[in-house]
Amino acid sequence: MSVPTAVAAPSVRAPLPVLGRDVTVPLVTGGEIGYAALDYAASAPALQRVWDDVAAYAPYYGSVHRGAGHLSQLSTDLFEKARRTVAGFLGCRIEDSPGEARSGKGGDGRREGDQVVFTRSTTDSLNLLAAVLPDGCEVFVFETEHHASLLPWRGARVTVLDAPDSHRQAVETLERALADRDPHGPALVCVTGASNVTGELWPVRELAAAAHAHGARIVLDAAQLAPHRPVNVRDLDVDWVAFSGHKLYAPFGSGVLAGRADWLREAEPYLAGGGASRTVTRRADGGVDVEWHEGAARHEAGSPNVIGVHAVASACEALTEAGFDALAAREEELVRAVREGLADVPEVRFLSLFGDDAPRVGVLSFVVEGWNSSHFAAALSAEYGIGVRDGLFCAHPLLRGLLGGDRGSRAECGAPGTASGGESLAAVRVSFGAGTPDEHVERFVRAVRELVRDGARWTYRTVDGRCVPDAPARA
Repeated sequence: MSVPTAVAAPSVRAPLPVLGRDVTVPLVTGGEIGYAALDYAASAPALQRVWDDVAAYAPYYGSVHRGAGHLSQLSTDLFEKARRTVAGFLGCRIEDSPGEARSGKGGDGRREGDQVVFTRSTTDSLNLLAAVLPDGCEVFVFETEHHASLLPWRGARVTVLDAPDSHRQAVETLERALADRDPHGPALVCVTGASNVTGELWPVRELAAAAHAHGARIVLDAAQLAPHRPVNVRDLDVDWVAFSGHKLYAPFGSGVLAGRADWLREAEPYLAGGGASRTVTRRADGGVDVEWHEGAARHEAGSPNVIGVHAVASACEALTEAGFDALAAREEELVRAVREGLADVPEVRFLSLFGDDAPRVGVLSFVVEGWNSSHFAAALSAEYGIGVRDGLFCAHPLLRGLLGGDRGSRAECGAPGTASGGESLAAVRVSFGAGTPDEHVERFVRAVRELVRDGARWTYRTVDGRCVPDAPARA
């Protein structure tokens, strides 16, 4: 059985068509302008291909793994086909292979194939992995992580590592920490592939080698990496990878945790309920006995988000067909256009861990001397129709360190912290990807230069912690 799918456009160089490219927004100075969506790191717009594929399937929607009816069977086939598509997109180790056996200190010997578990998001995926950690597991995580990677490990012994200033220091810091751990107990390293703050790429393959050399496993937070670069669990030699559909041009709230099956199989289900259970029997004492599934279904209780899963698979196919080499090359051109376009504006300072020349995806954060971040972002939106992000980007320790503040100080995500005219310990982030036209980046550079040179043309006030337009500053 098959579902009608949208006719795919020929494989072309980016940008890929996305929804919202024709949306106009009002300007406080009068008139309307095409909206420049430059907040891809938060949620990327849906690919037109994804939307068309979902629309083609929608009339055939049915319950998954539940019914004998034609639409239920069709939806189940679609759901499991999506699992295979995602596994291929990630290069998952589906079958046993002698070449994938690990040996040496902490080696696991011959390993089984990977599982692809569908979740709600990267955050949900990492919380799932945290829930299945074996007893006594130690977790090692850099302070530079997004909160989705930094916070889920509350039940484990957690070592938070200092922010490195180079790839080499990152590896050396991890190696030192792992050398001091109990070599006989389980351990997990969690690391991002690309920073959601600076966009910088992390040395995932080298960190994986360090983890395995010390008998630890590693999970890759690929939320910011997967939309921009190929993520292959074999090539990177990671044990798990997690990412979100909404950052991969696929809306509807689905995510992925893919990787080793053993810890997932040996733990209690993440959620207890229908779909996770194989059989349930009543005991004489009035209780129930449950036999849980051993595969991915063990952690997919309830009615699955088949629409979201189908959207993720469609996005994986679209990005693969477009070619990551072409996508990355054009994205690097856009990064260069932003940096070079603002190079002679001394008031603008870009944030970086590894240096200005470090390889990165299309994510750049910066501060502007004399400006509050919320005020600057509000002016970009209200006066130029440009959507960016401001604040601490759910990476508080990292931002505080990059901005020269106390890593332990309190702050709320997105809260400016001061009145609209004053500076604050927060930043502005611009991010883009496969659907970004040149004009949006050109407009952004021009807008930043004009705001720094001339100031805002409008006045702003703070409402509920956000800067909003108030009244004209001048005629």
